Amino acid sequence: MKKLYLGSMHATILVIEDDPPIAENIAYALKTEGFSPVCCETGKEALEVLARENVLLILLDLGLPDVNGFSLLARLRETASVPVIVVTARSDVTDRVAGLECGADDYIVKPFHPRELTARVRTVLRRVSAKQEEAGEPPVPFPFRMDEKRHAIFYFGRPLELSLQEHKLLSLLIRSPGRAFTRDQLLTLAWQDPGMSLDRTVDTHIKTIRQKLKDIRKDLDPILTIRGVGYALKEQW
Repeated sequence: MKKLYLGSMHATILVIEDDPPIAENIAYALKTEGFSPVCCETGKEALEVLARENVLLILLDLGLPDVNGFSLLARLRETASVPVIVVTARSDVTDRVAGLECGADDYIVKPFHPRELTARVRTVLRRVSAKQEEAGEPPVPFPFRMDEKRHAIFYFGRPLELSLQEHKLLSLLIRSPGRAFTRDQLLTLAWQDPGMSLDRTVDTHIKTIRQKLKDIRKDLDPILTIRGVGYALKEQW
């Protein structure tokens, strides 16, 4: 079994699972949430995918045919900061503790409901996003500037008056210029409880942000609408 799905690299979740039916079920569940799963069945292939893809999160089965799952997890932690959720049939407490001590961000035992898996994925991504915000990010290139300490975003040198949700949405776009976010991804990453919001909520907030940007520069619209996908910030000006 090679890669089952190769969607947008910006939303790629790497599924390392050597059981094809399980991998396909995981991939289907992730696709329904707007992600682009890439499936592989060996540690070697997983490392090759990581070398060429911008992976958002890894789902790792411990029982791989070519490498011990714990060893692969330790190697991933040495070379990458991508969050990892261990997915395995091993329910023993010792295995769970070992997985977490090796650097796993979460641990889910087979069999599991697809909705539980995707909920854990969203939770881990929100947690990682929150940690990045707390740590602060370097200033972004002109015309935007972010002041993490003041929780402010400047556009052509002028501060934007943004609600908390608008700030989160625009921050996501600014930190990844050119990246196409789906509405589901924006809901997952920017809303504390995405299940209580709708796609239209994202559209409404983006519309408001656009208007605030146009109040400063009427001739520019830095936010692109990617038809059938979602939104992205312009990469070039």
